[in-house]
Amino acid sequence: MDATRAQRLREQAKTLRRWHAGPELLVLPNAWDAGSARLFERMGFRAVATTSSGVAAALGYADGERMSRDEMVAAIGRIARVVACPVTADIEAAYGTTLDAKLETIRLVLDAGAVGINIEDSTHDEGHPLAEIAAQQELIRAIRALGEAQGIPLVINARTDVYLYGEGDAEARLAEATRRMNAYREAGADCLFPILVADAETIGALARAVDAPINILASPRTPTLPELAALGVRRVSFGGGLSRAALGATKRVAEELLTSGTYVRMTEELLPADDWRGLFGG
Repeated sequence: MDATRAQRLREQAKTLRRWHAGPELLVLPNAWDAGSARLFERMGFRAVATTSSGVAAALGYADGERMSRDEMVAAIGRIARVVACPVTADIEAAYGTTLDAKLETIRLVLDAGAVGINIEDSTHDEGHPLAEIAAQQELIRAIRALGEAQGIPLVINARTDVYLYGEGDAEARLAEATRRMNAYREAGADCLFPILVADAETIGALARAVDAPINILASPRTPTLPELAALGVRRVSFGGGLSRAALGATKRVAEELLTSGTYVRMTEELLPADDWRGLFGG
């Protein structure tokens, strides 16, 4: 990596980390391709995240590391190439069963232009769906060391999937999520992400229990952005929600074409021609 590019990524990483401290809630739209990323930046978002499920669907795969690592990294590279803002990448569980393999993924993602990552503690093993805490701490420490060695203060958003698997009662899940989030923070994570937590009471409890920024996945079940900020949330992302919304709009357009032969919905949903051409200067 040349010195000029490394310096640019270093400054982007520092900026992204600073935004987690507020005072404004960091709202991260999740892009699934270069066009969506460029649009989000032009709309005024300060940074862009990627979505593993949205990228996978755009490439013809289900979510869950079913697209290849090379395809995932290439998609991140296309997104980072077309925006000037910081990019944070959803890399799932980092595509590997060994620490070295996961770290190689991090190297490739940094080379692609991302300055932040989402790293989850799922194992994709039905018998043991969550990684051992000590092993996940080792991974986070190693990721932090790798970023520092390359001179990039990589922003680590450590995701816990306690609520994804839903084991135990509400009290047990809260205790386990808190235990994991605090452990990941101690290992060097910048932000903690209890995915699928949606009710205000639990969100507030987690925000109070962890001395670090937390990330909440916005969905129809979560409080509004102002309400999340009031609960102590510092970062909000959307996962595959925005790509699903785009496909939902496309589905409604297609249904009208098939049923009535008219184009009203397409006309209503069209990005203005100047905006379309302006995305990439065509």
